[in-house]
Amino acid sequence: MHRTIALLVFALLVTTGASAKDKYQRPGSIHQTRAGDKWAEKTLRKLTLEEKIGQVFMIWCRASFLNVENPEYLQLREAMRKYHVGSFAMTVHVDGPYLLRSEPYEAAELLNRMQSESKLPLLFAADFERGVSMRLMGTTVFPHAMAFGGDGKTEDTETFGRVSAEEARAIGIHWNFFPDADVNSNPANPIINTRSFGEDPKQVGDLVAAYIKGAHEGGMLTTVKHFPGHGDTATDSHLGVASVNVDRAHLDTIELPPFREAIAAGVDSVMVAHVTVPALDSDPNHVATISPAIVSDLLEKQLGFTGIIVTDALDMAGLTHLFANNIGRAAVEAFKAGNDLLLIPADFPASYNAMLQAAQSGEISRERLDRSVLKILMAKASLDLQHARLVDVKAIATQVGKPQNIAFGQQVADAAVTLVRDNGKVLPLKSKGTLKTGLPYTTQEETHNQVLAVIFSDDVRTESGRTFGREFRSRIPDARLMYIDPRFAAGMRDEVLKAVDEAKTVVAAVYVVPNAGKIGNSVALADATGMLLQQVLDRAAAKTAVVAMGNPYLAADFPKVENYMCTFSNATVSELAAVKALFGEIALHGHLPVSIPKVARRGAGIERPVQVAGGGSEHGQE
Repeated sequence: MHRTIALLVFALLVTTGASAKDKYQRPGSIHQTRAGDKWAEKTLRKLTLEEKIGQVFMIWCRASFLNVENPEYLQLREAMRKYHVGSFAMTVHVDGPYLLRSEPYEAAELLNRMQSESKLPLLFAADFERGVSMRLMGTTVFPHAMAFGGDGKTEDTETFGRVSAEEARAIGIHWNFFPDADVNSNPANPIINTRSFGEDPKQVGDLVAAYIKGAHEGGMLTTVKHFPGHGDTATDSHLGVASVNVDRAHLDTIELPPFREAIAAGVDSVMVAHVTVPALDSDPNHVATISPAIVSDLLEKQLGFTGIIVTDALDMAGLTHLFANNIGRAAVEAFKAGNDLLLIPADFPASYNAMLQAAQSGEISRERLDRSVLKILMAKASLDLQHARLVDVKAIATQVGKPQNIAFGQQVADAAVTLVRDNGKVLPLKSKGTLKTGLPYTTQEETHNQVLAVIFSDDVRTESGRTFGREFRSRIPDARLMYIDPRFAAGMRDEVLKAVDEAKTVVAAVYVVPNAGKIGNSVALADATGMLLQQVLDRAAAKTAVVAMGNPYLAADFPKVENYMCTFSNATVSELAAVKALFGEIALHGHLPVSIPKVARRGAGIERPVQVAGGGSEHGQE
């Protein structure tokens, strides 16, 4: 009797321990199992038509603390209970040009709570193109994709994917809308630019495949975008209809190869763009998202993709203008074209009801609907969410923001810096603001404001240039810093040019990166700031170093530039990398992943060894 009781107690303890252990997700390599497939098939058979419709939608979830009675949280609960939504895209709130980034703990708590409220396990996705730091603080900061092209090492991109996956899974995100397979062959592209790895299809494909491999090792689903290619466009599809006006031969040699590479690498999903491609579909009202010729025929049949096909956000103007009088039909037409998951509809209730009516009437067959729902359920099973859907919030402190990962993000930003032009008169800068006189305990102050840094950005109220300015001042305490944006560039013209005339050395740091939905060209300097930069170069090009903190094509508009450096990103790690490069503190090995018209071809880059050990150099300051 005593032995029997002891065995029962032992079994209870083991079972309890196993339950506690299995309560939380344990990310591993993405894989499908027969048991997981059976769960998906069994679950599909139990779903009502209304529940199936809900599974093919993904809507926003903005990570922040929300009381259970907060109206925003009640809307999320209604989406799960009334509309049976099966997937959410996590983002954060915005305030004009500001992303109001949250903390990892806040995000994880909210996602856990939503998982507990949902009948079926939820898929959580996010747009982590530059890692989790795009949305959450305290995580590893990475530069834009093009910086990885400048770095050129596939192993670094693979590590990028793995680290992003580990941090994302730690907070409950399973799926990243990345990597970007667009080949940025159009320098005037207003929305892709530094989001692309570069202009060479082979390099882009290699880096895309490397990212997918790393992300899968970290347990994250991946998405390659924006099919069939958004790199050779001149319109932001958030604002209007972008067109890829090339023939099929061009598509086969430039746009499509990276997508083929991604499919071969086992990418989990493909995101379809709101672009017209006349060579594939001659109907002017058929953007790719609603084109069976592009989705079903090209992507599924010709390229052989069998994974999840997801639309780009359905609330973008590139699509919504076609359905202004019946916005719900956008979802129906996209689904009929071959998409499996309908992302961020402009009017979710209208879109849900339109899909439900189409399924009830037979316009969308039950077999077609079941095929897409099964794909989504099988994706959930590949993550083992049917067994454990929560994350261990306590583990975030050990899994997110690891010092070695943060150091790696900085390492890549350093390696990407590319020196395109150098007249030998400016670089490297000197790191001290005072000079030793040779006598003990005495120094000789240099003339104040001999070094001027002019920081150009869209809005001086943002973080752009703050890290750059702090790091610059830490090396030259009496350097003069001037922050400029289009609102007052003209009014500060005389003051800036006077400071330029007085300085011995000028640095112009120009912050221009793709900005979704920005009116005008988001990767070109505004007229006022562009005119001021041109005036600086007109009178001081020989003593001015221009640093492109983002768009590398900037120099094409300023042919007088004599010293030109690219970081391909405005991330804080790239700001620090730029300052270190200016002062000769890091070796320069970066090479352009794109060609700059009339300036330099792809692959160009002046290499330099470390020129200053611990800071300090006379060169360029005398």
